[in-house]
Amino acid sequence: MSPIRRRTSPGALAGAFATGAALLLSAACGGGGEESGSADGGGDGAFPITVEHAMGETTIESAPETVVVLDNSYLDSAIALGMDVVGRTDYYDGGDLRDYLGDEGTEYAGDAASLGTLEAPDMAAIAELQPDLILSAKVRHEDIYEQLSKIAPTVFSETTGATWKQNHIMVGGAVGKKDEAERQIAAYEERAAELGDRIAEASGGEMPTMNMVRFAGEPTVRLYQPESFPGIVQADVGVPMPEDAPEGEDGAISADLGPEEILDLDADHIYVSTWDDGTGDAADKSEEFTGNPLWDQLEGEKHEVDDRVWAGSVSLQGADAMLDDMAEGFGVDPVE
Repeated sequence: MSPIRRRTSPGALAGAFATGAALLLSAACGGGGEESGSADGGGDGAFPITVEHAMGETTIESAPETVVVLDNSYLDSAIALGMDVVGRTDYYDGGDLRDYLGDEGTEYAGDAASLGTLEAPDMAAIAELQPDLILSAKVRHEDIYEQLSKIAPTVFSETTGATWKQNHIMVGGAVGKKDEAERQIAAYEERAAELGDRIAEASGGEMPTMNMVRFAGEPTVRLYQPESFPGIVQADVGVPMPEDAPEGEDGAISADLGPEEILDLDADHIYVSTWDDGTGDAADKSEEFTGNPLWDQLEGEKHEVDDRVWAGSVSLQGADAMLDDMAEGFGVDPVE
């Protein structure tokens, strides 16, 4: 079990949401013809552009029409931006497109070819698709970046998770839709803030507290931290964790608690997810914890939520789906 600390002030929540260095997109030097675009400040659709990213620089000569994504967070970004996804790596459970992607998922990625697993993408299948752009993260596929770059312009973020907003804007810049990507993030943040106002009003002006916990097949339960994807969404709404909630090691996305620490999970609202690992181990661990007499001593209202959304999506669409769940759990009308 990893060491944990205790929160000492409400400011610790807000201060923990810095999400890494920005990924910059700059104008390419165009030679005649159409003016080259700047993904930092130029209008949408101007090409060529040069994207500065985790692996260096990539010049994209014209607006991509077909995209290959090797991490599912980029699948969601490409769908949100109306890109034709021709290939994607499989979900860990091998399932179909997630329900939270709705009709847009089917429209833009319903026919995407399977490219194998996240850990071992099928390079021959990627080459056969002849995509205009390949998207992933250094933390995922640094070892095959050079090979991918020989197939098509390839753009990598440094990582996924906490940088999901910056990553979405990076994708927008690479496909000539940076302004649209920024508008989408701004609309989500506005919706989250409005939801927070409704929750506070329904609570008499005093914001209730919230914890998000996850059973992931380990002998511990994860209490997600502000640095995590669900923690960022929670902060965007403005709902704090309890001041005395355990903290993980520096930079950790969760504090991992044993059965004897169940009472440390308490908050006014406790959102609970369980990973479907295909073996039933995570569900068994969940039953061990929830069958513990200490679980019934938690005073907060518990809400079961979809792990594929709360922990697995790491995307704009997933964040919006979380807002729907939070509105339901806190008993307020969702912000449309």
